[in-house]
Parts: sequence; structure tokens; C-alpha cells
Amino acid sequence: MAKTPNYIKAAFLLPANLVGLTTAAMSSAVTQEPLPMLVALGVEGLYLGVLSSMKRFQRAVRANTPDNPEAARAAVDALLADLAPSQRDHYQQLVGLKEKILANYRKLPGGRVLVADSEPKLDALLTSFLRLISALNQYRTYLSGSDREHLTGEVAALEAEVAQEANPRLKEVKDKRVEILRKRLVRFEQAGESREMVSHQLAGIEDLMRLTHEQSIAIRDPESVNRQLDVLSAETEATDETVRQMERFLDFTEETRGPLPHGGTRVR
Repeated sequence: MAKTPNYIKAAFLLPANLVGLTTAAMSSAVTQEPLPMLVALGVEGLYLGVLSSMKRFQRAVRANTPDNPEAARAAVDALLADLAPSQRDHYQQLVGLKEKILANYRKLPGGRVLVADSEPKLDALLTSFLRLISALNQYRTYLSGSDREHLTGEVAALEAEVAQEANPRLKEVKDKRVEILRKRLVRFEQAGESREMVSHQLAGIEDLMRLTHEQSIAIRDPESVNRQLDVLSAETEATDETVRQMERFLDFTEETRGPLPHGGTRVR
């Protein structure tokens, strides 16, 4: 059985955390005052406890743990658990296509080598597919119609108050709040555009997997496989960048990790 990753250790070893501790230690050494280091240690305990218990951070650590297939499988299962049944069905269809593609590659000269080179790239694309869906679901929550309508009404009401406000100090405060609310409305517009883009990228991944499968049926030249894999890698890079942009937009701290294995996972 795979060993559970040490999440506290992983949080401690993050570069930003090590830099912060080093800075505090140097400050105490230079000033010969223990206070900066004592404060840093107090904050460190809280930081390690909170970050190491976050599910998103734990999933990122598991996905980035080498030679731990069970942990990687758990990361895939965690992503699948958050999906709607129809989304899981789409994923399982793509996993089936992956298995058929590899089976066709095995029939070619040097098939074992082709499969060894192909499977990680197919898994990377499937990982991107899952993470895109997860980000898309987060966006749908963020873009809930009731919240947006409430915010629009709040802006209109507050603008009316500002127009009638006689107290200069209150007017200034309300003006600032209107500005903040308007920025939130802009974020809604940006999120809506990103959601549409992700929907098309998800459809593009499905189309690409189906095309790769169709090509693998009649392919006879191993070199053609390499060209197909280059296309898969390019699509993975594009979708991973989209996920990073969406997560930054939603103030997520987890960065996209390496590909996860996508064989034999079934959600009932």
C-alpha cells in the first residue's frame, strides 16, 4: 500500500515559506532581537496547520508525489467525485478511446516503445480535461445568476444613493464602494468569456481524442504516431495554461501538476 504523503513537510518545503523563515532568521540575527523569529514561528505553526489540511493542497501534493500510483489514482478519483454524472460519462468515453488508441499502437512495429511514449501524453490530455471541467464547475458556481442579479441591483441602488448624498464623507465612502462593485461586475463579464472558451476547449479535447483514435486504426507508419503525439502535447499545454489562468482568477493557489494515470478508474 502506498504511503500517505507528509502534507506538513510539503507545506514547510514550499519555496515561499522557506524564504520567509530565512528572512525572519536573518532579521533577528542582524538586529539581535528574537522577536522577528518568534513572530515568524508563531505564524508558521498556523500556516502549516491550515495549508496542510486543505483538500486542494493535499490533492496537489499527491499528484506531484513520484512513484506513487495509488496516490495518483486517488487524485483522479477526487477530481471525478466533484463531477456531474454526465461529465463522468464523457471522461469514461475518453478513457475508453485512450485504451483503443494504445491497443492499435501495439500492433505497429516497435509497438511497446510507441505505447510507452504515448500513454503519458494521452494521460496528460485526460488530466487537462478533468481539470478544465473542475475549473468550469467553479466558474458556474461563481457566475450563479442570482448573485449577479443581486450585484447589479445593488450597484444601481448605491449609485442612486450617491447622487442624492449631501454628506461629503459619506459620498466618498459610497463612491469607493460603487467602484468596487463595478469591478466585481467586470469580473463577471470576464468569467463568462472564460467559461465559453473552456467549453470549446473541452469539446476540442474530445474531438482530438476521437480523431487520434480514427487515425490509429489505419496508421502504418510509426513516424505518423510521433506527429500525432506532438499535436496532443500542444493541446495539453494550451489547456493547462487555461486552467492556470482560471485558477488565478478564482484566487486558487494550486498550480497544474503533471499527468495522472487514467486507466481502470470507474465511478459508480
